Parts: sequence; structure tokens; C-alpha cells
Amino acid sequence: MRLAHQRCAPCEGGVPPLPESRARELLAELDGWSMDAGRIRRHLRFRDFPAAIRFVNDVAALAESEGHHPDLTVRDWNCVDLSLWTHAVGGLSENDFILAAKIDQLPRDAPPSG
Repeated sequence: MRLAHQRCAPCEGGVPPLPESRARELLAELDGWSMDAGRIRRHLRFRDFPAAIRFVNDVAALAESEGHHPDLTVRDWNCVDLSLWTHAVGGLSENDFILAAKIDQLPRDAPPSG
């Protein structure tokens, strides 16, 4: 399955979260994401603060176009932490994995070496 080629579907609730076995299958299709406490998470480092903010702005535009929004944290001047889960179902849905795959396709400035 090519997650990045799918679109997030509107979610109104009343649907159970993905079973953990299915969530782990989808997680295996992503690179660098982990599953913790009913969420998928990723930590990224950037070359500098402006690069981190450009990435956050790109994620915001993508999330708005998909109608599915991650939790974002910028810290330590060049790090972005992403966390995805579906509020309406109280856990993970396929939307989380679709958005994660699309986030992974966004351009990123490399962090400093060392």
C-alpha cells in the first residue's frame, strides 16, 4: 500500500481506533516513526531555526489540505517533534499513517554534521 498516495478521509468518531496489529503493519511502511501511547511520533533535526520553521509551515499547509492535523513542537532551536493520533476515535486511524507518509515526502534541510 502506498500511504502517501492516499487522502485522509473525514472522521466523525464512533469508529474504533485501529487494532494494534494493523497499526504496526502501517508503521512498518513508514521510516523513522515510532508508536507510543496510542500515537505515532517522529523527531527531526534541521540545519538551523529557519529551516525548522519552514518545515513546520510546510507541515501546516499539508495538514490543512488533508484535514488532519498533527501536534508539532519546535525545540532546541533546530528540532521538530511530530505526534499524530485521531482525536475523534481516541487513538490511531489510517489518516495518521497517511499524513505521516506525506510529511516524510516534504523537503528538509539537513542538520549540521557531528
